[in-house]
Amino acid sequence: MNRSWEADPSALFERRLGKTAQELGNSKDKNECPDIWQLSNGDVAVIGRDLTAAYSANLPAGVSLAADERLVVIPGNMLSAAKEDIPDA
Repeated sequence: MNRSWEADPSALFERRLGKTAQELGNSKDKNECPDIWQLSNGDVAVIGRDLTAAYSANLPAGVSLAADERLVVIPGNMLSAAKEDIPDA
């Protein structure tokens, strides 16, 4: 498949965006860690709960998931905490 953007699996984790799940009260230990990371190539990795199956039948018009994509959910306060680390476009 020819795509205009493709994830680069060789990119490395560079810096966390925002705060840890523990700092935000979203995790009791290291085994429950939603997270947001900037990768070495500028892309962003999001670690969250895989809710692809739960949402796939109810996606809004114009939204789709490719076979190799997953819909993940993170706590809203985690994205809000990352705002200061995300540059304006």
